[in-house]
Amino acid sequence: MNKVSSGVSHVEVSSDREGQRLDNFLAARLKGVPRSVVYRIIRTGQVRVNGRRAKPSNRLMAGDSVRIPPATSRHQGSTDIPPSVLELLNRSVCFEQQGVMVIDKPAGMAVHSGSGLAWGVVDVVRKMRPEMAVDLAHRLDRETSGCLLLALQRNALAHLNSQIINNEIDKRYLCLLDGPLPSDVVNVDQPIARTERAGQRFMQVDQAGKPAQSSFKLLHQYGEFSFVEVQLHTGRTHQIRVHAAHLGLPLAGDKRYASSARQKFWKKRAVRRLFLHAHQLRFHTGDGHEQLVNSNLPEDLRTTLNGLE
Repeated sequence: MNKVSSGVSHVEVSSDREGQRLDNFLAARLKGVPRSVVYRIIRTGQVRVNGRRAKPSNRLMAGDSVRIPPATSRHQGSTDIPPSVLELLNRSVCFEQQGVMVIDKPAGMAVHSGSGLAWGVVDVVRKMRPEMAVDLAHRLDRETSGCLLLALQRNALAHLNSQIINNEIDKRYLCLLDGPLPSDVVNVDQPIARTERAGQRFMQVDQAGKPAQSSFKLLHQYGEFSFVEVQLHTGRTHQIRVHAAHLGLPLAGDKRYASSARQKFWKKRAVRRLFLHAHQLRFHTGDGHEQLVNSNLPEDLRTTLNGLE
């Protein structure tokens, strides 16, 4: 049931939205409102869940009451998405069944609008599938390429959210570490917390942070550099990058967690972006069928590896 007072609405979370992140819940209701506005109204306490302040990453429960203030879009009318982008993402669909879609996201494309961006992958897919209730099930950083999971139906979103909460979705990534992995498999179990430096948001290993577990498996040693597969057992912001840096092995091309000297090193080698690719997702569709979706390493990252031979 929705209640409205002085432009403020109080929305009860339905069962098919259970497990959804608060920011995604708001973005679905405040269509066209930039993500920066969504985060601002959460950060300033204008959004309340059951009368209490909440964080963007908080997952909602059925029956929760969400206070939503009035918010308007700076963009009038439909978002102007270039036809070339629509064509690219149409070609990038690698799975679509039972209300679930997996997009092979190109590097450099944000998953949602905000921070000066008028559109993201989710906005493009909404234009591609206008009759469907499109929502993000998880996220990838803008620089990261590979498998991005979306729901096209509300019941599919609830089913995916339940798997995410229970750590039942197997997410694996390919990355290049700047140094030798000390053994064939390295498990990192270190909590991660947010911090700020010079006005920029960073994540760091911090015993007061949220639990985070990653497994690094060596696939090939290229001289002093390690090409690895990473399995995520939790889903913290920048988890792979932070855990890799904690090992003293930041990702090649990482402009946030690597030293300036190593950034210059990779720039000289023409590595233009973060070497991180979401290459595999394993999840269950609504009928209980286990689905495995893979994405090949993009050409630019393959070229980087070939240059290390």
